[in-house]
Amino acid sequence: MKIECQINGEARSFEADPEMPLLWALRDLLGLPGAKYGCGISACGTCTVHLDGAPVRSCVVPVATVAGKRITTIEGLGGEHPVQQAWIELQVPQCGYCQCGQVMQAAALLARNPSPSREQVREGMTGVLCRCGTYPRIEAAVLRAAELSRAKESQS
Repeated sequence: MKIECQINGEARSFEADPEMPLLWALRDLLGLPGAKYGCGISACGTCTVHLDGAPVRSCVVPVATVAGKRITTIEGLGGEHPVQQAWIELQVPQCGYCQCGQVMQAAALLARNPSPSREQVREGMTGVLCRCGTYPRIEAAVLRAAELSRAKESQS
């Protein structure tokens, strides 16, 4: 099946089995390895990408359902996103395996709620597991990213 969609702001077209998980299309067919395989059953969040702005677990999204939609991967954040800046500033990762999913979940959370409370961050970040337990640093980085976003907007 030919799939046409927008990935990281660019029109893309690829051939794939309609049931192929989006994760494998991104990694194997499109050369975008940022989303990681963790569980294959939408339980860990490591494979999180944005589909029309909403965080989804790409390991369980069939490519047939993404035709005509907008997909953003961690590569699409460009390295200058406030979440990425906060992650670096606060040295969040320990092993780093879940971090792409954490960053994508955080970016979606801040797009919906630019000034979340601590509790809203905790709620908004559920579903992306960190086996190293860096949750306090993740929470601090999401709050810092919100500050960076607000500062950036006030300069515009």
